[in-house]
Amino acid sequence: MHPFVRVLRLTVKRWPTLVGIFITSMLIAVLWTTNISTLYPMVDIVFAGQSPARYVQEQINQSQQKATRLKTEIDVARKEGRSPGRATEDLLIVKKKTQSLRRIEPWVDRYAPQTPFRTLAVIVAVLITGTGIKLIALGTNLMLVQYLSQKTVLEIRTTYFRKALQLDLDKFGENGSADLTARLTNDTGAIGGGVSTLSGKLVREPLKMFACLVGALTICPRLMLLVLVVVPVMGVIMNKLSRSIRRASRKAMEEMSQIYGMLTDAFAGIRVVRAFNTQAHQRAKFHVATHKFFGRGMKIAFFNTLARSTSEFLGMTIVSLAILGGGYLVVNQETHLLGLRMTYSPLSVGQMLLFFGFLIGASDPARKLSDVWSGLQGGIAAAERVYEIIDAPVRVSDPAVAVEVSRPHGEITLSGVGYQYPSGPKVLDGFDLNIRHGETIAVVGPNGSGKSTLVNLLCRFDDPQSGSVCIDGVPLTDMRVRDLRRRIALVTQRTVLFDETIENNIRYGSPGADSHAVVRAAKLAHADEFIRHKTPHGYDTVLGSGGMRLSGGQMQRLSLARAFLRNPDILILDEATSAIDLESEELIHLALAKFLVDRTGVMITHRPSSLAMADRIVVVQSGRVEDEGTHRQLVHKNRFYQSLCGTEGGRRAA
Repeated sequence: MHPFVRVLRLTVKRWPTLVGIFITSMLIAVLWTTNISTLYPMVDIVFAGQSPARYVQEQINQSQQKATRLKTEIDVARKEGRSPGRATEDLLIVKKKTQSLRRIEPWVDRYAPQTPFRTLAVIVAVLITGTGIKLIALGTNLMLVQYLSQKTVLEIRTTYFRKALQLDLDKFGENGSADLTARLTNDTGAIGGGVSTLSGKLVREPLKMFACLVGALTICPRLMLLVLVVVPVMGVIMNKLSRSIRRASRKAMEEMSQIYGMLTDAFAGIRVVRAFNTQAHQRAKFHVATHKFFGRGMKIAFFNTLARSTSEFLGMTIVSLAILGGGYLVVNQETHLLGLRMTYSPLSVGQMLLFFGFLIGASDPARKLSDVWSGLQGGIAAAERVYEIIDAPVRVSDPAVAVEVSRPHGEITLSGVGYQYPSGPKVLDGFDLNIRHGETIAVVGPNGSGKSTLVNLLCRFDDPQSGSVCIDGVPLTDMRVRDLRRRIALVTQRTVLFDETIENNIRYGSPGADSHAVVRAAKLAHADEFIRHKTPHGYDTVLGSGGMRLSGGQMQRLSLARAFLRNPDILILDEATSAIDLESEELIHLALAKFLVDRTGVMITHRPSSLAMADRIVVVQSGRVEDEGTHRQLVHKNRFYQSLCGTEGGRRAA
């Protein structure tokens, strides 16, 4: 199913709003046509100096005279043995017209104004009233359209964000968070524009155009059909232009994603940018990207202008053909054009002016439809990009029937684990490891040996392609992801803090915890003192984005307090102390020594002081466990571990 069709299915769920949009659009179309229809009585009645009653009476008299003349022609033709030709058909039409006029005559005599000026006053009153009602209907219509489009965008954004949080981690590397953000903001906004266009102008303007065309058809249907010969040409041109607009819109959205990425990199790394004096380089990159986007925007503008100009030119061509054909019929009081019957009786000036008015009234919606079509193509292109993410497959999912594992666990087992990133080399190959409950292990190894991949598999950010990761013999793939992660707390090298209060940052992941529990966790992480004495408002201090107001050690202690508050069975530290000062590291080690009692700890670290806390150290190389043991054992037998610790480091850790 096409992505934009899926968007439309979301709008259909709000059918009462759609019904309201259709009803108000119908009312606008009817009043639009009604206002144009006032041309006829003004020209043929008011400006001719007649009252409606007198006009109807004259029309009846003229019809009776024409009927008498046609009867005479028919009788003469029959006496002479000739066919009466069109006279018989014309007589039937005249009789029907006379009958219709006689039916309305009593109503006109009773209720219609009796003078031309009063008739004009009534027409003006109808115009003003109709315009007022039309504007109320238009305002209601616009509000309903906005409600529908915004509600649809809200639902799409919610679905998109939910799916984005479930994407595989490598997707964030491939697309970048900036691209995901661009699709969530810029592209969904374009979808909203497409829905607004489709439910608003694409309903309202065709109804206005249809009402005007019906009005023109009632006056002279054959002439109307004759001048519409150019419509198929417009259809072919608009179809070709719409494809070009859609392609250009998609390219523009992709380039906007690149601009988002560039801004994210520049603002996130502003210290590096300034320290290395690369502002000019960043400006140059931004200049190139924005000019590419500018060129794409101008291309879209060109196609939009071409579409609008084409539709307006063809609309004027239709009106011009109608003026030529209708003018010929009125000026010469003819009923035939190019040998074809256009009407059964000559048209009056008022009728032809009304015919032109209806065509002009139809050309305005037709002109707007060219803009509508262009906007719709942008919405379609955006829907394709947004649903690419919503429909993206994920490798990690919950099993149909989940297995529960009691807490605390007994053992974590990795057996023959093999893992390769979708667009990278094989990282783990036959990886085997057992971790007992209550044991703290440290994992060391050169870059690219698979240490961080081990963390990803334990947290089930991804699943191995071969082998298994089990807790008490139950594969992680047989457990609910939420249940698994409830028993795990992760502290990484890059501390992530949110633009919230300190208390809410610690509570993040444990929303049910009260303030006392938050303070206890902070004290355990040796963060309570600096929170109370070195921040403006203590636990109510709002951190800037990324915790920019704190030092690295302070940020890491808050991250540790967050993990402690979660009360996990398994604590995973991924280079958690690699980028902090010695004082903070000592405080963190004190906190960990107390917290890791009767818990499972997994540390990815190269710091000798952190290695000293481990019950067992595992050396990983080339995706496998090369060696394991205590610090004293490994420092004498493992060459990599010896190079890691060094003589001085070895004595300090010992």
